[in-house]
Amino acid sequence: MKFRRHAREEVGINLTPLIDVVFLLLIFFMVSTTFTRETQLSIDLPEAQGQPKQAMEEPIEILIDESGTYRVNGEVLIDNQMRTLQAAIYRLSAGDTTMPMSIMADAQAAHQDVVKAMDAAGQMGYVHLTITTRQPAAPSALSGGRDGR
Repeated sequence: MKFRRHAREEVGINLTPLIDVVFLLLIFFMVSTTFTRETQLSIDLPEAQGQPKQAMEEPIEILIDESGTYRVNGEVLIDNQMRTLQAAIYRLSAGDTTMPMSIMADAQAAHQDVVKAMDAAGQMGYVHLTITTRQPAAPSALSGGRDGR
């Protein structure tokens, strides 16, 4: 007696339903997502008859070198603590928080040192704060400009 062997079917996982579910989720997230557009507010500024202030007050200058050392109007501080910086600023301004302040940091200075100077000024109430930068050097004709003059 010979028994016939039944051909075995290979066991496998059917991925078709999984792919259908993934596509349905993709469609759901595409439809339900909202996109916001960045728009600019267009305003018409009012006109004024006043003249600009001619005599600008001498600003308080905070210089930060690449090692993180602070100088306030050229005077080197004894340490890099925020309280020391605030004391030097207060001594120069005599508490006048309307004085302009300028922060000049070396390009290699740590970002944390600049933020610390801005934070010190902000905690004291200064609102006229500028960060000094420089214009990049213009390419010269001798350095390989297009016109070659």
